[in-house]
Amino acid sequence: MKRLLSTAAILLACATLAEAQEVCSRDRDPCAVAAGTYRVALPGGEGPHPAVVFLHGFGGSGRGTLGMRGTVDAITARGYAVLAPDGLPFEPGGTRGSWSFLPEPVRPRRRDEAAFLADVVADAGARYAVDGERVILAGFSAGGFMVSYLACERPDAFAAYAPVSGGFWRPHPDACAGPVRLLQTHGYRDGTVPLEGRPLRDGAFVQGDIFEGLGLWRRANGCRWDDPDRYGERGPFLVRIWDCGAGSALEFALFDGGHGVPPGWADMTLDWFEALPAR
Repeated sequence: MKRLLSTAAILLACATLAEAQEVCSRDRDPCAVAAGTYRVALPGGEGPHPAVVFLHGFGGSGRGTLGMRGTVDAITARGYAVLAPDGLPFEPGGTRGSWSFLPEPVRPRRRDEAAFLADVVADAGARYAVDGERVILAGFSAGGFMVSYLACERPDAFAAYAPVSGGFWRPHPDACAGPVRLLQTHGYRDGTVPLEGRPLRDGAFVQGDIFEGLGLWRRANGCRWDDPDRYGERGPFLVRIWDCGAGSALEFALFDGGHGVPPGWADMTLDWFEALPAR
């Protein structure tokens, strides 16, 4: 009987180990939930792990996100998992992945992205011991737009938000729910998503103004004044900080660069997140 129990325990341990080794990493098949797929990069050590859900830019993929080795390695080195979801094709039958963030009727939403991302976090929690209460939603370019719209509509869906090189499109939302904990990062020389926005497709779509978006966040957070309460420098970043209503956090980090995720962004963002008061 003891031998049978011992054999069963060994088989169970082997099965668990084999399952743990089948991480949905960059070089393996993605993990699947009801509405889509995602990949993951895990830190060392045992969970539960905090995480950064990072949304790729237009035409990208979760596999491409995990190819951002400098950013991904900086995050996992701090003990965070990186969850890299896949956007749906921008057009039916297409191959360029993007996100459904524009409000209807400007563009019909092809997927409930909030529900999809919630499923990703829940699935990663079950598979890889991701702590669903300590998750930052971040994203670049089109992913940054998606982060901004989701933060505006559902500020409590994630512990914090960190859009890079993306904000809103015109017409801007009338208002955002709040309070929200958000760190906005943008390049001073960004010509793809300029700080003031720009028209695309002969004006059919018009990117919004990053500064006008910051005004929306200030109103959602109950800020008394528009001007920052504090200024700072963190490595290559010039930071403007607003101290507003309870449960809120708002910072804008500007760097001398173009359209991209700059070196140092990961550590700056995690430092900011870890300094936030617990909810």
